[in-house]
Amino acid sequence: MITQVRIYTINRGMMDSWVSAFNKHIVPTSASYGVQVQAAWVNRPQNEFIWVRTFADEATLKAYESSPERAAYSGETGSHIAKTEVRTVEEALTAQSPSPAGRA
Repeated sequence: MITQVRIYTINRGMMDSWVSAFNKHIVPTSASYGVQVQAAWVNRPQNEFIWVRTFADEATLKAYESSPERAAYSGETGSHIAKTEVRTVEEALTAQSPSPAGRA
């Protein structure tokens, strides 16, 4: 499984419309091609939208990226983004620590 952390700087004043478009278009369409959005956050003071997605392999990602559904909304979503940073990451957590309530 490939995991990406994606950090987008959203054009000023466009965060709410970006979040709406992301949830309306990107989340369901990418999922239908096997690219799963795992989490997403907004850092409003920095105009950042940070999200994590996973997919089985590069072929899966390519199928989504070249899909007609993505092409149909990419003009709308792309106009929101001033900067994109992508980091491919791997799991590092080996065990869950006890919750604070479970500590003696």
